Amino acid sequence: MDIRKVKKLIEMLENSSLNEIVIKEGEESVKLVKSAGSFQTPQTIAPSPQLVASPALEKETKEDITETAETKVIDGKSINSPMVGTFYSSPNPGADPFVKVGDKVSEGDVLCIIEAMKMMNEVKSDYNGVIKEILISDAEPVEYGEALFVIEE
Repeated sequence: MDIRKVKKLIEMLENSSLNEIVIKEGEESVKLVKSAGSFQTPQTIAPSPQLVASPALEKETKEDITETAETKVIDGKSINSPMVGTFYSSPNPGADPFVKVGDKVSEGDVLCIIEAMKMMNEVKSDYNGVIKEILISDAEPVEYGEALFVIEE
């Protein structure tokens, strides 16, 4: 299971009224539980979720976790998702992607498709420039406002 999916699940749990989420994907499973927390002051402190990983997930090395835990600094202009949905880099399965790293794009060029409620929505470039980085993998879920591309003018 991709660590980005786990992070998104943690965010979803924090922002919901749920106390526990269990996700099974093949042989892997993840159980997220909000902890009750200890309150030493009269202020209300939001509980934070705990991650309980199955043995299959514990196979990741510390290096893998360190690499994915590092925050990326975006140098350039970002194109963000206009909606919640699923990211697709090409118009059809097996087709060439709309853009690759290093491609020149003009304002209005189609960069990807976001599927939301069975509707395919084109995401177009707001800038002229070169694709410096593609931040999402094909068929991955995206959130509203999440950075998808970095364009260097």
